[in-house]
Amino acid sequence: MLKVLKSGFFTTVQDSGRFGFLNKGVPVSGYMDSFSASKLNMLLANPTDAAVMEITMTGPTLQFEKPTYICIGGAEISVTLNNEPLRHYKVYKIGEGGILSYGRLKKGFRNYLAIKGGFKTPLVLGSRSFYPPITPKSHLTDGDKMAYDSCENFKPNISEIKVAPFLDEKVLKVYKGPEFELLGDKQLKSLFVKEFSIAKEYNRMAYQIEENLLGHKNSMLTSATMPGTVQITPSGKLLILMKDGQTTGGYPRILQLSDQAISLLSQKRYGDVISFKMALRHNLV
Repeated sequence: MLKVLKSGFFTTVQDSGRFGFLNKGVPVSGYMDSFSASKLNMLLANPTDAAVMEITMTGPTLQFEKPTYICIGGAEISVTLNNEPLRHYKVYKIGEGGILSYGRLKKGFRNYLAIKGGFKTPLVLGSRSFYPPITPKSHLTDGDKMAYDSCENFKPNISEIKVAPFLDEKVLKVYKGPEFELLGDKQLKSLFVKEFSIAKEYNRMAYQIEENLLGHKNSMLTSATMPGTVQITPSGKLLILMKDGQTTGGYPRILQLSDQAISLLSQKRYGDVISFKMALRHNLV
């Protein structure tokens, strides 16, 4: 078992997501930054959908009761194993009783901790991802325990990789959303020329943008949404739905973020700057 000595600000367990239930109002959930999580699972030779720990802003202190292997990645944050500093995207062995401690956040917003075989939180609707009210917990708390498989003799094919810096990237690649054509010339010019900043309202459900576009008077029926859907309110406010976001909405869906853009945005926090760039692939219309 893994014991949570200190839980940090908002620490959850996430896998690749909970699929097939959008029509019942259940969001996908899963890794906010799938780019980082996938690299860690690859290093540990885990299944691509193995559950990892998603650590937001302030990290936990964890004690491992059985030997295993881990690696960390995502946001730049200081991490120590038995008081020895760890590098990102490198496989480490943890012995019985080993203590992993998180320190100061340097850059980004979400760090990921992967373990050999994945964390064994209960499966709910085919996923281990935390999402209340269908899972018992919204996040880890002090004293929690989590199961994982013991492993003593893992020999990784690749023990460390270098990941190109991406935390400073601010350009989000997008596709046209179903209501893209409702935008006027002035709105389009602002959307793809201006830079925007992250508002104070941001979490796993959605990111709000500080600056508004011109408002509109378009009305529409409530329609399906998904992670990465960009909506515009009548006042011109931009809302970007994320992994725990609502499954339907009544605002025009003007853009759809690429998977890469969702990962990039998930590492942003209040005041960070982004811009939108139309991707060259097919449009979602």
